[in-house]
Amino acid sequence: MKRTVVLSFLGTTLDMGGKSSTRWERWRPNVGLCMHEDLMVHRLELFHDRRSAGLAETVRVDIAQVSPGTEVRSQPMELRNPWDFEEVYGKLLDFARFYPFDTEGEEYLVHMTTGSHVAQICLFLLTEARFIPGRLLQTSPPRGHDGPVAGRWSAIDLDLSRYDSIATRFQAQTREATSFLKSGIATRNAAFNRMIDRIEQVAIRSRAPILLMGPTGAGKSQLARRIHELKRQQHQVDGAFVEVNCATLRGDGAMSALFGHRKGAFTGAAADRPGLLRAADKGLLFLDEIGELGLDEQAMILRAVEDKRFLPVGADKEVASDFQLIAGTNRDLGAEVAAGRFREDLYARLNLWTFELPGLADRREDIEPNLDYELDRFAAREGTRATFNAEARRAYLAFATGPAASWAGNFRDLSASVTRMATLAPGGRITLELVQEEIRGLERRWRTVALPVAEDGLAEVLPTDRLAALDAFDRCQLAEVVRTCRASRSLSEAGRALFNASRANRRSVNDADRLRKYLARFGLSWADVQAA
Repeated sequence: MKRTVVLSFLGTTLDMGGKSSTRWERWRPNVGLCMHEDLMVHRLELFHDRRSAGLAETVRVDIAQVSPGTEVRSQPMELRNPWDFEEVYGKLLDFARFYPFDTEGEEYLVHMTTGSHVAQICLFLLTEARFIPGRLLQTSPPRGHDGPVAGRWSAIDLDLSRYDSIATRFQAQTREATSFLKSGIATRNAAFNRMIDRIEQVAIRSRAPILLMGPTGAGKSQLARRIHELKRQQHQVDGAFVEVNCATLRGDGAMSALFGHRKGAFTGAAADRPGLLRAADKGLLFLDEIGELGLDEQAMILRAVEDKRFLPVGADKEVASDFQLIAGTNRDLGAEVAAGRFREDLYARLNLWTFELPGLADRREDIEPNLDYELDRFAAREGTRATFNAEARRAYLAFATGPAASWAGNFRDLSASVTRMATLAPGGRITLELVQEEIRGLERRWRTVALPVAEDGLAEVLPTDRLAALDAFDRCQLAEVVRTCRASRSLSEAGRALFNASRANRRSVNDADRLRKYLARFGLSWADVQAA
């Protein structure tokens, strides 16, 4: 039969039990646990500091009276600050590492009743992690006993299978959180679901900046708002959600909008303005399209994220704002850094947690559940519900999930499409005729969006891969050059038309050679352009 060993802190107040003459009239945890007929304590390892050595000796003597078979071992442990987690955990971990545990011959109980709250938490963690191979022992005072009082006791085994229910509840809570981030939509795309699982972990466990990348309309703003609401539910933030579209900020107004200004800082500054960063204090700041910010604004944002302080326009004293940052962009910020348009240090700060949201065309299996979600949103917004008949639903989903649907505007296109059909639905019933009309409208809109690209003529002179590699700036410029070349009778004539303003400022004029070199940059010649 195994011997029972208890690890316990001395209760400097409870174990004292009052005056020496009355100590037996009160419940004393370490003495009481040795008085139980159904709990034989063979050895008590008693933690205490030097100042409490006298009380520890009194407890040892009293235990010898009520339980002569119990050996009390003194375990001196000096703690500079018993409320310092790092110190207490480190001292107890050192004890556990060097203590000669004998699990074959001894059973260990970890007494949770005495010691500071920090000590009890550290004992729990060490027992849960199996650094201490035992069970938890909880003691409590009796109810209305006279004379020597033993109290009550119970042991808790952290490895018992009945505690699987705790893990099950934790898993259910995690599933609930990820569903919340997805707005309750039962998404089917495996890669997207894995990404949301990871975002849930990061949102709950970290206050570091988060970077959401993806095309316009992919849902970055909605996801940022849901992250804020999730963190509010977890009591991690209690401030507001402040959303800023950086593409709308220009010039001096950008600094003032973001960081605020003092009265009289510039013409028109008639009063103090706190700024959006101040408004996000204790909350979450979402900077959408952060790649549109100027370099000066980027530098100040970096300082505000790292130091939680910044200088309003026209102020001589810094202000503080403790916010969490989520940034959104449809640009490749790495490429923007290489081009000198985005600060490398800010990108490094944002790039700790980066998540790329796919467009709707890359999540076609999620179109059906999002269709139902948009119908529910319409009903909540307008107070009237619209539904598809079976034939109309099949036709719409066949188009929406097929290759003909480009979904150029991503989820914004889907939301607008559902809104149009639900609004026009006779009697709240979306018919096949209405669906066919909506499909024709979507195709027409997407063709209009694609016209500048499809009709610039470059597809006739460049292969698809080289065309896809062109920046929008180069594409627009090259398209105009190709158009001028096709309208000209010779290379020289085309050169004179394209470089007409700069001809007067040059001594040597060779427009044909200049145009030839420009075309060669794209692997083209005069003959290529004329033949297309």
